Amino acid sequence: MIGAIEAGGTKFVCAVGEKATDLRDRIVIPTRQPKETMAEVIAYFKKHEPLEAIGIASFGPIEVDKTSDYYGYITTTPKAGWENYDLLSPLKDAFPGTELAFDTDVNGAALGEYTHGAGQDVRSVLYLTVGTGVGGGFVSDGEIRNGYGHPEMGHILVTRRSDDNYKSRCPYHSHCLEGLAAGPTVAGRLGKSSHEIDASHPVFEAIADYLGQALVSYTVTLRPERIVIGGGLMKVPGLLDKVCQAFEKDLNGYLPIPKDYITSPALGDDAGITGAFLLGQEALLKE
Repeated sequence: MIGAIEAGGTKFVCAVGEKATDLRDRIVIPTRQPKETMAEVIAYFKKHEPLEAIGIASFGPIEVDKTSDYYGYITTTPKAGWENYDLLSPLKDAFPGTELAFDTDVNGAALGEYTHGAGQDVRSVLYLTVGTGVGGGFVSDGEIRNGYGHPEMGHILVTRRSDDNYKSRCPYHSHCLEGLAAGPTVAGRLGKSSHEIDASHPVFEAIADYLGQALVSYTVTLRPERIVIGGGLMKVPGLLDKVCQAFEKDLNGYLPIPKDYITSPALGDDAGITGAFLLGQEALLKE
């Protein structure tokens, strides 16, 4: 039996199963302070022992370098109480004989879509989530591609539109993708959430513009065979089409683009938890 954790800033999704495509049980735990949240997580998995492995796909930023003293930590997150929190140690203590695997939620989602979702027919997938924040992961030939650390695709800089006076919500950058195009920027501009305004509102043209710019940058840098875009904001009707149009306009025919290049997650909201399971499964194979 393998356990999976999709650790998010709003909720932790925990599941167990024998196969990634057939998770037999799951629970959703609200993300509160670390001590009480992790106590519920551990209690859930204790009910399903023995576990061969647990894969964790976590919100970040996190430390993914196994040689670092801070491997397994959530680092400079804006989520209050979780800054510099050692996420792995409570799990190591509670499940000493269990293999643990740790990566970002978006890398997990990328792996899930590559293996069992929209990327099954290609060799490389870039996954981007556009929700409370913006983050991305890249899988090529079945491997998650991290470098010195994991990618921070939400903080790529974009060119601000002349008609956009919104102050970036990112405390680090005045015109990064997350700062100008994440879900909360809609309410920041209009005082209403994306669920409360019509999908034809011009604010979505601006967001599509910024996302299109970023996808061009990812395309010319990584040349993925498919880009999968998920997250709560992308559920706005017609937004994906607007993003595709902005991307095509900015790319301007410079490169050939594969068929069905930009698409929605085939796994829907299960991309992250599926990827977390696969992280645990891979940890067993590498043991």
